[in-house]
Amino acid sequence: MTTREMSPQERIKTAMMFLQQSDEEFASGDHLQASEKLYGAAVQVVTAIAQQCNWRYESHRSMKNVVYRLAQEHSDNSIISEFNTAERFHWHFYHDSLEPYEIEAERPIVHRFVARMSALADVEV
Repeated sequence: MTTREMSPQERIKTAMMFLQQSDEEFASGDHLQASEKLYGAAVQVVTAIAQQCNWRYESHRSMKNVVYRLAQEHSDNSIISEFNTAERFHWHFYHDSLEPYEIEAERPIVHRFVARMSALADVEV
């Protein structure tokens, strides 16, 4: 059985769906699943850009390298810090490590990151 690779457009659409699901899960009190969806949204947009640029994207390390490269190309280190915030939600999924005030303060950062990276990807969904 062959697996089909998601296109950059499909990845952006998936990222937006993950953001919506994350908001719904936070609202219902499922902060662990919501956190992983938030991280997943960030990874999907980074992967979409990596695909468009023909950069590696198959590991955590390659995701960080894509983010670093984007920050360098755009002279914007906030790209790195915003992705690092998304990674905190991934960590939280496994370790229940964020306080409620951290979640509330940092969720908008990941939303902003996804929106900014979606604009960089410049694809129609």
